[in-house]
Amino acid sequence: MSQPSPAVDVRHLTVRRGGREVLHDVSLTIPRGSITGLLGPSGCGKTTLMRSIVGTQIVASGEIDALGLPAGSAELRRRIGYVTQAPSIYNDISIRENVAYYAALYGRDHTATAEAIAAVGLLDYATQRGDELSGGQKTRASLACALVAQPELLILDEPTVGLDPVLRVDLWRQFRQLAAAGTTLVVSSHVMDEAEHCDRLLLMRDGHLLAQLSPDELRETTGEQNLEHAFLALITLGHAA
Repeated sequence: MSQPSPAVDVRHLTVRRGGREVLHDVSLTIPRGSITGLLGPSGCGKTTLMRSIVGTQIVASGEIDALGLPAGSAELRRRIGYVTQAPSIYNDISIRENVAYYAALYGRDHTATAEAIAAVGLLDYATQRGDELSGGQKTRASLACALVAQPELLILDEPTVGLDPVLRVDLWRQFRQLAAAGTTLVVSSHVMDEAEHCDRLLLMRDGHLLAQLSPDELRETTGEQNLEHAFLALITLGHAA
């Protein structure tokens, strides 16, 4: 039996900005129905890679397929959800109105709106305006706006930054439920302890992809049980190589 095609296939991707190369010959695959963690320090190229997969980044060379189509294809707009670091909601309308607006764009109904708000735990706040929400609530409202489209591939750029530990645990629980239902998630973070929640890891530094492997494989490769120590050991191994 043939293996299913990956959700994302990146081949020899190079990106330049302002005359400077920021992604260097990156190749990777992301399996379907999984949570892939894109991890590395701030400024290492995570957001640029995510924008390239979504199709909003100009690339210098290389090829990217998402869900079997070239990145940026018009058909993918209804199949890929992208949550940026900045909240993507309107401050002068309620959570429900924000999510309903995105639902209308994707041809979803009122039931989908309610389900998306419930999925992020904001039903009790659905009538509150965007400017009345805390930072964590805005992050979850933005996620609801992406979920209402019921995307096959959901790309989340540092969704847990600035959230308290309880909210972070709750969000990762929701991500796991989405993956179990068949959604492919790519979640970026510069916090290595979040790697534990992922099926696969893409580890980046200075625009280079250092490795793509599971958390257990990272431990085995480096001999370190602590994932942050393992990442640092991997950098050392890379320099030695």
